Amino acid sequence: MLWSQLPMVAIVHEGADLQVDLENGRLRDVAQFASPNCDARPPGVEADLIVVHGISLPPGEFGGPWIDRLFTNELPIDAHPYFAEVAEMRVSAHLAIKRDGAITQYVKFTERAWHSGKSSFNGREGCNDFSIGIELEGTDTLAYDAAQYHALAELIAALCTAYPRLSPDRVVGHSDISPGRKTDPGPAFDWPHALGLIAKACTRPHRT
Repeated sequence: MLWSQLPMVAIVHEGADLQVDLENGRLRDVAQFASPNCDARPPGVEADLIVVHGISLPPGEFGGPWIDRLFTNELPIDAHPYFAEVAEMRVSAHLAIKRDGAITQYVKFTERAWHSGKSSFNGREGCNDFSIGIELEGTDTLAYDAAQYHALAELIAALCTAYPRLSPDRVVGHSDISPGRKTDPGPAFDWPHALGLIAKACTRPHRT
């Protein structure tokens, strides 16, 4: 279900002025699909961690509406044999970045998305409670697109500006918080490149 018919950001270029609306916990000027797979964070808990994931539906294929449909519990099991395995899963992320750098939001930043499952960070269990989850359309073994790195950097810079408890040094992969259970975003994700772009984006002013 759409929250609103906002324009899609086709490609988020380096230096893009992404902004978070602090009144409603949404990123401005991107597509918004309201996922039912979320709930309230524990009382007094704010996001202080960003988790990067990788996803492709069907596995190894890109494009199409399937990530949106999965996160809104509308994935048709007859559209692909793999979908029968995941259609009943109740999962979400706060955002996804498609191959062309387009960003879609599913869960308000002030709410808890269901993206990490069993997880821990620095001895703290249940990372969904205190994190923002970002899905990148991709696989562990295929290089992510340049547009995705730029979109991720600008997105994280906007989040860090809007929510001071977030910072560029608290960005991890799903594999970091669920080792042995999850591998994404995988070896194909260039962490040095991503962190360099994030650091550069965070040095520029971002309006809230």
